[in-house]
Amino acid sequence: MEEHGQAFLLQEGFFLLGTALVFVLLFRRLGLGATLGYLLAGAILGPYALGLIGDAQGKIDFAELGITLLLFIVGLELAPRRLWRMRSEIFGLGFLQVALCGLAISAIIYSFTPFTVQASLALGLPLGLSSTAQVLPMLQSAGRLNSPFGERAFAILLFQDLSIIPLITIIAAMNRNPDLPEGPPGWQLAVMTVLAIVGLVAAGRFVIRPLFRLIGNLGEREMFVFAALFTVIASAALMQALGLSTALGAFIAGVMLADSPYRHELEADVEPFRSLLLGLFFMAVGMMLDLSAIAERPLFVVSMALALIAAKAAIIFALGLAFKMKWRSALALGFLLSQGGEFGFVLFAQASEAMLIEGQAASLFGAIVTLSMVATPFLMMATRRFREAPQGRAGEEREGPRADGASAIIVGYGRFGQTVAQILNAADIAVTLIDTDIDMIDVAQRFGAKVYFGDGRRLDLLRQAGCSDAQIIAFCIDGEQLDDGFLRAVQTAFPQAAIYARVYDRRSLLKLKDSPARFIVREVLGSAVTLSRAILDGLGLSVDDIDRAEGTYRRMDKERLSLQHEARDLRVAHDRIITEPLHLGRGGEAPQGTE
Repeated sequence: MEEHGQAFLLQEGFFLLGTALVFVLLFRRLGLGATLGYLLAGAILGPYALGLIGDAQGKIDFAELGITLLLFIVGLELAPRRLWRMRSEIFGLGFLQVALCGLAISAIIYSFTPFTVQASLALGLPLGLSSTAQVLPMLQSAGRLNSPFGERAFAILLFQDLSIIPLITIIAAMNRNPDLPEGPPGWQLAVMTVLAIVGLVAAGRFVIRPLFRLIGNLGEREMFVFAALFTVIASAALMQALGLSTALGAFIAGVMLADSPYRHELEADVEPFRSLLLGLFFMAVGMMLDLSAIAERPLFVVSMALALIAAKAAIIFALGLAFKMKWRSALALGFLLSQGGEFGFVLFAQASEAMLIEGQAASLFGAIVTLSMVATPFLMMATRRFREAPQGRAGEEREGPRADGASAIIVGYGRFGQTVAQILNAADIAVTLIDTDIDMIDVAQRFGAKVYFGDGRRLDLLRQAGCSDAQIIAFCIDGEQLDDGFLRAVQTAFPQAAIYARVYDRRSLLKLKDSPARFIVREVLGSAVTLSRAILDGLGLSVDDIDRAEGTYRRMDKERLSLQHEARDLRVAHDRIITEPLHLGRGGEAPQGTE
């Protein structure tokens, strides 16, 4: 029996991963995005098509952890001060979008269907929510999550997550099922939410941060992954136990760690799990797409999906204009958030339990939500030429690569990296600093420097730190930690960035001779040359003579390096080492005391 269960699990994994791989690659190639590939793969595998995979509801319940991880990562991007700056968009624009869209769609359902007022509200209010799991990855892949446009979209999505609690309360208040136990009143849910948030903030400051500091000192990266997942799951479990939004709990946990030195390490560790679980979530949504319901009433499903998209796009477009967005950006915002959301499935199920709608209606409107999600990538592609500003015209989205991104990444904040960072800052170049020394990070923080914990030789961590938008990547780490293959991988991953490196000695320099680094410096070369010039100046030599001596050394050292590189042997070109005076002549007489 156990072997049969294991074989069944492997078979499901084979079908899920294989089909997702084919369709996601295909749709990425066609420019339609990964979400549509996952949805279609799930629909094909699900019970309404080939029937190769079962228990879609069980999979979607598990895969919702992907949404939780997504909100945690987004929280890591939003420091509390930045979140406070967005408060008007969250509670102004977000509230108006949820209220106006929900009521408008409820009115459409009540006007054109036989549903009662209560049933129309139970269906229409959830349809006012959009898909966080679909929209945020689209913004991330387009590099717009931290732009003004992305901030407004996220503000709406965040308020939508907050509105889950009042929507649950509204549906519970209209309950017609006498056997359904009554939940806590709305005011009690609100108080519990505030207390839970305060508890998460306190835990983040006094428990989680010291925990990560301990793990960083131990140097156990696997424990960092465990601790990151524990943080997300613990915050989500707390909210679930209180009957609140699990995604909100994970988001608060992320915000509390956004200013910590461990932010980029956490992002890099959680990202693979987030991607995998979100993919599974969308496949499960596709599996739940009731093709028979669509086949029975195709005109109703398609027309309601179109009405949903049109109503939400029009209302959000108008709200964007009211909040002083350019019309192109407002139109893009309307189309981007025009679909139904994943929380609609949860609220439809609750409405069915409350006897406000029948199970068939919940399945039918679930198909409408899925169809609207499928339409979003096509809608964004079809309207691209209307939404994007003409070439050469400055628009709202013509800001830099990232609103708060660094133009330089410095890996290693020891004595060498500290000097480089200070000089770049003196030139008004913003830097992101990465190091693995916890004690040094603490000392730097006391002096006002923000250093993030992490191994800068990991491409995933460099990506989370902002290397995709950086102009400079400077490796200032000790010892012989760099090699040619790694720097080539960095160049391939971040082709827009110029790479600079500090190496330990001549041997290390020769190892990187063919690397794509724009400039490589030996650790003590500059300081040795500076000291030599000071000695010669103290002896009374002219500036021309000092420059001539330095130039001779640099020329012969360069020739020696070239010959050693060609021979792949440090023992060659000994004749290029200056071991005695060259008697090349100097301007002026030799100073007293010299030979």
